[in-house]
Amino acid sequence: MAIKLLPSFNPKSFLAKVGDGRSIERYRKDQIVFSQGDPADAVFYIESGKVKITVVSEQGKEAVVAMLGTNDFFGEGCLAGQALRMATVATMTDSVIVRLEKAAILRVIHQEPAFSEIFITHLLGRAIRVEADLVDQLFNSSEKRLARLLLLLANFGKEGKPEPMIAKISQQTLAEMIGTTRSRVSFFMNKFRKLGFIDYNGGGLEVHNSLLNAVLHDEPQIRI
Repeated sequence: MAIKLLPSFNPKSFLAKVGDGRSIERYRKDQIVFSQGDPADAVFYIESGKVKITVVSEQGKEAVVAMLGTNDFFGEGCLAGQALRMATVATMTDSVIVRLEKAAILRVIHQEPAFSEIFITHLLGRAIRVEADLVDQLFNSSEKRLARLLLLLANFGKEGKPEPMIAKISQQTLAEMIGTTRSRVSFFMNKFRKLGFIDYNGGGLEVHNSLLNAVLHDEPQIRI
């Protein structure tokens, strides 16, 4: 009697389909996915598009703390006991986002090693990014921080080919992310353009490999 093999679990297919505890929604640009203070009861996965994560202080000051794109997760704080959202997430482009209820994602993490692997890889990547951001703030000038942010937004350093054309982002948003003023960002962006590191093309910004080479040439070194 032949043994019928169960089909192997495919995380991408799982995330692309509506199912128990999973829903998929299309968002227009500048739509809120969730707001700071909302109940933290689900994890989200970006099937396509980009989002920004912002935090507002008690004094009303807003800061952009991260930008995420296709294949990124967000909202995972609910898995660590976070009862309320600590930040607001809004789309930067038209986006397709999967919502996984807390119980649903915990179930698939426990039952499917293939999914656990990509989720743990995501968490480790975020942790490394936060650590790199801290080093960036401590040791790099605001000019180098801006260059690094532009490269990250263009996906330089990720698997696959970079996306040299990135959506238009306000200079104020860039300033908030690197901890400087909009006027300084404007000065550096003009400098990068004159040096041939970037180009403005229609509604987007084109980032060239030469910017990556300039950053790598003067990376901060930490002695161990």
